Amino acid sequence: MTEGTKVREYGRPVKRYVQTMELRDEPALIARYRRAHSREESWKEVRDGIRQVGILEMEVYLVGTRLVMIVETPLDFDWDKAMAELATLPRQEEWEAFVAQFQKCDATATSDEKWQMMERIFYLYD
Repeated sequence: MTEGTKVREYGRPVKRYVQTMELRDEPALIARYRRAHSREESWKEVRDGIRQVGILEMEVYLVGTRLVMIVETPLDFDWDKAMAELATLPRQEEWEAFVAQFQKCDATATSDEKWQMMERIFYLYD
């Protein structure tokens, strides 16, 4: 896929968070994880919860067993507060337990505990 992905325009400045996580190195599990995140199979309540806490866009990319998640939010977004709220919303705990079978992490970890925040170390300076 070399044509890139169109980025949503919000009409206002946003901030971006980038996180990473490893999946278990089992092709059948990775295929099931991909399907679980498809438009047809991802859980509506979880998508609604993500939007409810103020996230404008969330994308997950995969290469091998490595996941990278990009999250775009309003400038005044409070990550810690939003993740605490998200953990309490309908089906979120159930979703985390379901996807834990695919992920290299503690089965009881919350989403915020599983995903490791990445540090930006380069951008095209003006």
